[in-house]
Amino acid sequence: MPKPKPKPETQPSEHLEQVRFVSWFRRQWPDVRIFAIPNGGGRSMAQGAAFKAEGVSPGVPDLFVPAWSLWVEMKRQTGGVVSPVQRDWIEYLQSIGHQVIVGRGFENAKSQIEGIKKPQ
Repeated sequence: MPKPKPKPETQPSEHLEQVRFVSWFRRQWPDVRIFAIPNGGGRSMAQGAAFKAEGVSPGVPDLFVPAWSLWVEMKRQTGGVVSPVQRDWIEYLQSIGHQVIVGRGFENAKSQIEGIKKPQ
């Protein structure tokens, strides 16, 4: 019998799913760099304007693995929606030859990565 999905209020936040994923990734591939793109989160209008002036662009996926030309957009296990601006970035990145996965929670993102690369 399939395992029931957690209720939205009891499932981990996108932040916690991403923290768990990055920790796992770095243990599996210690010589492969992965880093976060600081696009989300609440900030003041002044901070938002400063980031925009520096080149921060809404919709860019959450994580990047340069050695693999791989981007990861993290979402909660259920309820996370890829916005139109995120979809536009995903389509653009794929059109220039990059891989993009949308991880619906840690386990889903982990499974997709394991389908691309085998742990060391």
